[in-house]
Amino acid sequence: MSVRPADRPRAEAAVTALYRLIGAPPPDFVWVPSPAAARQVTLDHYDRFRPVRLDAAAVPAQGSDWPLVARLADLASQLRERMNDRIGHRPSARSSWAWADPTPGTARTLPPDEALAAGIPAADVVEAVVYDALTTTLRDAVCAPVRTELMPPAVDAPGLAWYGQHDAAWVAHYDVFARVGLATYLGDDQDQLGLWTELVRSTGWWWPGDGMCVMAERPTEIHTEPQPSGFHGELRLHRDDGPAVRFADGAQVHVLHGTHVPEWVVKAPTVERIHAERNVEVRRSAIERIGWGTYIEQARLRRVGTAGDPGNPGSDLHLYDVPRELWGRPARLLLVVNGSVEPDGRRRRYGLSVPDHIEDPLSAAGWTYGLSGEQYARLVRRT
Repeated sequence: MSVRPADRPRAEAAVTALYRLIGAPPPDFVWVPSPAAARQVTLDHYDRFRPVRLDAAAVPAQGSDWPLVARLADLASQLRERMNDRIGHRPSARSSWAWADPTPGTARTLPPDEALAAGIPAADVVEAVVYDALTTTLRDAVCAPVRTELMPPAVDAPGLAWYGQHDAAWVAHYDVFARVGLATYLGDDQDQLGLWTELVRSTGWWWPGDGMCVMAERPTEIHTEPQPSGFHGELRLHRDDGPAVRFADGAQVHVLHGTHVPEWVVKAPTVERIHAERNVEVRRSAIERIGWGTYIEQARLRRVGTAGDPGNPGSDLHLYDVPRELWGRPARLLLVVNGSVEPDGRRRRYGLSVPDHIEDPLSAAGWTYGLSGEQYARLVRRT
């Protein structure tokens, strides 16, 4: 998560050594201030950053005919396969919403010392504390919104990006296995892992090409908050008064509580813009910015009913009618209070879209759980 300037000599030395391992001469290095700027450079030199075709029939046999980026990706892939053999398993790639096993007494819910004392294998602890936690923090919470905002997909988008500091999840996974004595790698593999480690420690994103490598500086600002469901220090992007990620050239990414949003959601949310927005998560974030009470008042929503929330003592359920012209379809809005506490100690209010035929708040709340209103009314505790 560093925002220090890149260590350019160390980064260039590591990339040069990786080029050497695939039989390529040292590239010319082009440094740019952000991934957005890198995209334009790679497009300007398209022939050097040939895209990797996904159609297996169109890919030549492995060798010098492969695009350089494909040979480099193959180099890393083979390294990881050999290291998987040494550690005895392959790390699993979980999504940010599903990776954390909530079952008590597992490596993903216990502090490392307690997990080890409970007899959980050390390899499972390393995977949970290092690989899973960093995957959630970096790949899902940082890389995904930065890539979406600054590098939108295009048919002619060249090559593949490596993420430098944000590749820490897989690099640290193998590095820590060696550091704590759980694995010993062959000398050449240890040396190559050291090159990837250097890139994590020294630079931002980078794009290898034939004879040219585009290197992006690190961000100048990264703003985060703890993941509410995290057990090992996982973070997510968040800033409610400006961009969560900013680069030196002004490229920026806005994120509210982990949700990537357009700039207007942070700086100028209005009911009109909310109603024009078709992305449900963006719309929800914008409503939360102005407040559910303000939104309901300004949108002139008609309240259908109110009831106490049986699984959340002291909190009420409010059901509102949402006309078709507001959200593009007939619906009803159930306003609830979160059953769990946010990192700042508050309980967040949020709205849930429910079918327009539901007539009472308890039935609406039950519908969100796949229950009837009568079943939901007997709830002991809601989370």
